[in-house]
Amino acid sequence: MAGDEDGLRAILDAAERRRKSVTHYAPEAGDLAERLDTRNLDVEFRPIPPGGPEPFLVVRDGGRFRGAMPVEALREYAVTRNRRGAVTEDPEARAIVTELLDDTVFSSLSKRQLLSTVREFEDRALRVGTGTLHTGFQSAAAFAPQRELYRALAAETALDVHVYVGGGKGAEPEPLDEPNATLHADPPEELGRYWFLVFDGGEDPEQGVALVAEQRPDGSFRGVWTYDPELVDRALSLLPAVEGER
Repeated sequence: MAGDEDGLRAILDAAERRRKSVTHYAPEAGDLAERLDTRNLDVEFRPIPPGGPEPFLVVRDGGRFRGAMPVEALREYAVTRNRRGAVTEDPEARAIVTELLDDTVFSSLSKRQLLSTVREFEDRALRVGTGTLHTGFQSAAAFAPQRELYRALAAETALDVHVYVGGGKGAEPEPLDEPNATLHADPPEELGRYWFLVFDGGEDPEQGVALVAEQRPDGSFRGVWTYDPELVDRALSLLPAVEGER
Protein backbone atom coordinates (compact mmCIF):
# COMPACT_ATOMS: atom_id res chain seq x y z
CA MET A 1 0.00 0.00 0.00
CA ALA A 2 1.28 3.43 -0.86
CA GLY A 3 1.74 6.16 1.71
CA ASP A 4 1.59 5.64 5.45
CA GLU A 5 2.35 2.26 7.04
CA ASP A 6 -0.64 2.73 9.34
CA GLY A 7 -2.94 2.70 6.31
CA LEU A 8 -6.44 4.10 6.53
CA ARG A 9 -6.23 4.10 10.33
CA ALA A 10 -3.98 7.16 9.92
CA ILE A 11 -7.02 9.16 8.76
CA LEU A 12 -8.92 8.24 11.93
CA ASP A 13 -5.94 9.09 14.11
CA ALA A 14 -5.33 12.43 12.38
CA ALA A 15 -8.98 13.45 12.77
CA GLU A 16 -9.08 12.39 16.40
CA ARG A 17 -6.45 15.01 17.18
CA ARG A 18 -8.81 17.71 15.82
CA ARG A 19 -11.26 17.81 18.72
CA LYS A 20 -14.28 20.08 18.28
CA SER A 21 -16.46 21.75 20.89
CA VAL A 22 -20.25 21.99 20.85
CA THR A 23 -22.30 24.43 22.90
CA HIS A 24 -25.90 23.35 23.45
CA TYR A 25 -28.43 26.16 23.96
CA ALA A 26 -31.83 25.04 25.29
CA PRO A 27 -34.20 25.53 28.26
CA GLU A 28 -33.13 22.10 29.59
CA ALA A 29 -30.07 19.98 28.97
CA GLY A 30 -31.98 16.76 28.33
CA ASP A 31 -29.98 13.76 27.13
CA LEU A 32 -28.07 15.45 24.31
CA ALA A 33 -24.66 15.28 26.04
CA GLU A 34 -25.11 11.54 26.55
CA ARG A 35 -26.14 11.09 22.93
CA LEU A 36 -22.99 12.90 21.78
CA ASP A 37 -20.78 10.99 24.21
CA THR A 38 -19.55 8.61 21.50
CA ARG A 39 -18.22 11.54 19.44
CA ASN A 40 -14.83 13.18 19.78
CA LEU A 41 -16.50 16.36 21.07
CA ASP A 42 -16.45 18.62 24.11
CA VAL A 43 -20.08 19.42 24.94
CA GLU A 44 -21.17 22.40 27.05
CA PHE A 45 -24.76 23.26 27.98
CA ARG A 46 -25.99 26.85 28.31
CA PRO A 47 -29.62 27.47 29.32
CA ILE A 48 -31.90 29.84 27.46
CA PRO A 49 -35.35 30.99 28.68
CA PRO A 50 -38.44 28.99 27.68
CA GLY A 51 -40.33 30.60 24.81
CA GLY A 52 -37.12 31.83 23.15
CA PRO A 53 -35.46 30.38 20.06
CA GLU A 54 -35.66 26.68 19.36
CA PRO A 55 -32.79 24.67 20.96
CA PHE A 56 -29.64 24.86 18.84
CA LEU A 57 -25.99 23.86 18.76
CA VAL A 58 -22.94 25.99 18.03
CA VAL A 59 -19.90 24.10 16.71
CA ARG A 60 -16.36 25.40 17.17
CA ASP A 61 -13.04 23.99 16.03
CA GLY A 62 -10.01 25.17 17.99
CA GLY A 63 -12.08 28.12 19.18
CA ARG A 64 -13.04 29.03 15.60
CA PHE A 65 -16.77 29.27 14.86
CA ARG A 66 -17.75 26.54 12.40
CA GLY A 67 -21.51 26.96 12.33
CA ALA A 68 -24.79 26.38 14.12
CA MET A 69 -27.60 23.91 13.67
CA PRO A 70 -30.97 23.26 15.30
CA VAL A 71 -31.02 20.37 17.76
CA GLU A 72 -33.93 19.03 15.74
CA ALA A 73 -31.59 18.50 12.77
CA LEU A 74 -29.55 16.14 14.89
CA ARG A 75 -32.66 14.40 16.18
CA GLU A 76 -33.94 14.04 12.64
CA TYR A 77 -30.97 11.94 11.76
CA ALA A 78 -33.97 9.70 10.89
CA VAL A 79 -34.89 7.35 8.08
CA THR A 80 -36.41 8.59 4.81
CA ARG A 81 -35.51 7.73 1.23
CA ASN A 82 -33.18 9.58 -1.09
CA ARG A 83 -33.60 10.28 -4.82
CA ARG A 84 -32.49 6.76 -5.76
CA GLY A 85 -34.90 5.12 -3.32
CA ALA A 86 -32.22 4.02 -0.85
CA VAL A 87 -32.89 4.17 2.87
CA THR A 88 -31.08 7.15 4.35
CA GLU A 89 -31.71 10.10 6.64
CA ASP A 90 -33.61 13.34 6.14
CA PRO A 91 -31.56 15.04 3.38
CA GLU A 92 -31.49 18.52 4.94
CA ALA A 93 -30.69 17.25 8.43
CA ARG A 94 -28.13 14.84 7.02
CA ALA A 95 -26.32 17.61 5.10
CA ILE A 96 -26.19 19.85 8.20
CA VAL A 97 -24.86 17.10 10.44
CA THR A 98 -22.25 15.83 7.98
CA GLU A 99 -20.91 19.30 7.18
CA LEU A 100 -20.66 20.63 10.74
CA LEU A 101 -19.36 17.42 12.30
CA ASP A 102 -16.73 16.65 9.66
CA ASP A 103 -13.29 15.65 10.99
CA THR A 104 -15.05 14.40 14.13
CA VAL A 105 -14.28 10.81 15.09
CA PHE A 106 -17.43 8.89 16.00
CA SER A 107 -16.48 6.04 18.34
CA SER A 108 -19.76 4.18 17.84
CA LEU A 109 -21.61 4.44 14.53
CA SER A 110 -24.31 2.08 13.29
CA LYS A 111 -24.43 0.77 9.73
CA ARG A 112 -27.50 2.95 9.13
CA GLN A 113 -25.69 6.12 10.21
CA LEU A 114 -22.71 5.28 8.03
CA LEU A 115 -24.93 4.47 5.07
CA SER A 116 -26.58 7.86 5.39
CA THR A 117 -23.25 9.68 5.19
CA VAL A 118 -22.11 7.48 2.32
CA ARG A 119 -25.31 8.44 0.46
CA GLU A 120 -24.58 12.12 1.03
CA PHE A 121 -21.14 11.69 -0.54
CA GLU A 122 -22.39 9.50 -3.41
CA ASP A 123 -24.92 12.22 -4.23
CA ARG A 124 -22.12 14.80 -4.22
CA ALA A 125 -20.08 12.68 -6.66
CA LEU A 126 -23.18 12.27 -8.83
CA ARG A 127 -23.76 16.04 -8.91
CA VAL A 128 -20.13 16.80 -9.77
CA GLY A 129 -20.13 14.03 -12.36
CA THR A 130 -16.35 13.90 -12.96
CA GLY A 131 -13.30 12.78 -11.00
CA THR A 132 -12.51 9.52 -9.25
CA LEU A 133 -14.67 7.77 -6.68
CA HIS A 134 -13.24 4.95 -4.53
CA THR A 135 -15.50 2.85 -2.32
CA GLY A 136 -14.61 -0.18 -0.21
CA PHE A 137 -16.86 -3.00 0.99
CA GLN A 138 -15.79 -5.58 3.54
CA SER A 139 -17.32 -8.52 1.70
CA ALA A 140 -19.07 -9.57 -1.50
CA ALA A 141 -22.31 -9.90 0.48
CA ALA A 142 -22.04 -6.26 1.61
CA PHE A 143 -21.40 -5.12 -1.96
CA ALA A 144 -24.17 -7.11 -3.66
CA PRO A 145 -27.13 -4.85 -2.72
CA GLN A 146 -25.11 -1.76 -3.72
CA ARG A 147 -23.84 -3.08 -7.05
CA GLU A 148 -26.59 -1.58 -9.19
CA LEU A 149 -26.16 1.84 -7.57
CA TYR A 150 -22.44 1.91 -8.43
CA ARG A 151 -23.05 0.56 -11.91
CA ALA A 152 -25.54 3.41 -12.42
CA LEU A 153 -23.07 5.99 -11.07
CA ALA A 154 -20.56 4.86 -13.68
CA ALA A 155 -23.17 4.71 -16.44
CA GLU A 156 -24.77 8.11 -15.78
CA THR A 157 -21.63 10.20 -15.24
CA ALA A 158 -18.02 10.63 -16.36
CA LEU A 159 -16.83 9.42 -12.93
CA ASP A 160 -13.98 6.91 -12.77
CA VAL A 161 -15.51 4.48 -10.28
CA HIS A 162 -13.38 2.03 -8.28
CA VAL A 163 -15.01 -0.51 -5.98
CA TYR A 164 -12.89 -2.61 -3.61
CA VAL A 165 -14.45 -5.79 -2.23
CA GLY A 166 -12.71 -7.57 0.65
CA GLY A 167 -13.26 -11.06 1.97
CA GLY A 168 -10.42 -12.96 0.32
CA LYS A 169 -10.08 -14.87 -2.93
CA GLY A 170 -13.09 -17.04 -2.17
CA ALA A 171 -15.43 -14.08 -2.59
CA GLU A 172 -16.74 -13.60 -6.13
CA PRO A 173 -18.54 -10.26 -6.48
CA GLU A 174 -20.48 -9.72 -9.68
CA PRO A 175 -18.62 -7.45 -12.16
CA LEU A 176 -19.84 -3.89 -12.71
CA ASP A 177 -19.95 -4.19 -16.53
CA GLU A 178 -19.32 -0.49 -17.25
CA PRO A 179 -16.30 0.93 -19.14
CA ASN A 180 -15.41 3.49 -16.45
CA ALA A 181 -16.03 1.20 -13.45
CA THR A 182 -13.32 -1.03 -12.00
CA LEU A 183 -13.96 -3.80 -9.51
CA HIS A 184 -10.99 -4.66 -7.29
CA ALA A 185 -12.06 -8.12 -6.18
CA ASP A 186 -9.00 -9.02 -4.11
CA PRO A 187 -7.54 -5.84 -2.56
CA PRO A 188 -4.90 -5.94 0.20
CA GLU A 189 -6.20 -7.55 3.38
CA GLU A 190 -5.83 -4.30 5.36
CA LEU A 191 -8.52 -2.64 3.24
CA GLY A 192 -11.01 -5.33 4.21
CA ARG A 193 -11.12 -4.01 7.77
CA TYR A 194 -12.61 -0.70 6.64
CA TRP A 195 -15.77 0.68 5.11
CA PHE A 196 -14.53 3.67 3.11
CA LEU A 197 -15.48 6.15 0.44
CA VAL A 198 -13.06 8.68 -1.06
CA PHE A 199 -14.02 11.15 -3.80
CA ASP A 200 -11.35 13.48 -5.21
CA GLY A 201 -13.82 16.22 -6.18
CA GLY A 202 -13.12 16.11 -9.91
CA GLU A 203 -11.74 19.43 -11.15
CA ASP A 204 -12.51 21.14 -7.82
CA PRO A 205 -10.62 19.71 -4.82
CA GLU A 206 -13.02 21.59 -2.54
CA GLN A 207 -15.68 19.07 -3.58
CA GLY A 208 -13.56 16.19 -2.31
CA VAL A 209 -14.76 14.07 0.60
CA ALA A 210 -13.61 10.99 2.46
CA LEU A 211 -15.16 8.58 4.94
CA VAL A 212 -13.24 5.88 6.79
CA ALA A 213 -14.83 3.51 9.32
CA GLU A 214 -13.32 0.55 11.14
CA GLN A 215 -15.63 -2.18 12.39
CA ARG A 216 -15.60 -3.08 16.10
CA PRO A 217 -16.15 -6.58 17.53
CA ASP A 218 -19.72 -5.64 18.57
CA GLY A 219 -20.62 -4.76 14.97
CA SER A 220 -20.54 -0.98 15.45
CA PHE A 221 -18.02 1.24 13.68
CA ARG A 222 -15.44 3.82 14.71
CA GLY A 223 -15.44 6.29 11.88
CA VAL A 224 -14.80 9.75 10.55
CA TRP A 225 -15.79 11.75 7.50
CA THR A 226 -13.98 14.81 6.23
CA TYR A 227 -14.24 17.62 3.68
CA ASP A 228 -10.64 18.71 4.38
CA PRO A 229 -8.68 18.61 1.06
CA GLU A 230 -5.48 17.67 2.91
CA LEU A 231 -7.06 14.65 4.59
CA VAL A 232 -8.86 13.65 1.39
CA ASP A 233 -5.54 13.72 -0.48
CA ARG A 234 -3.97 11.66 2.28
CA ALA A 235 -6.75 9.08 2.05
CA LEU A 236 -6.26 8.91 -1.73
CA SER A 237 -2.53 8.32 -1.26
CA LEU A 238 -3.24 5.40 1.06
CA LEU A 239 -5.31 3.49 -1.49
CA PRO A 240 -3.37 0.81 -3.37
CA ALA A 241 -2.75 0.76 -7.08
CA VAL A 242 -4.22 -2.69 -7.78
CA GLU A 243 -5.53 -4.32 -10.92
CA GLY A 244 -9.23 -5.04 -11.07
CA GLU A 245 -11.89 -6.38 -13.39
CA ARG A 246 -14.08 -4.22 -15.54
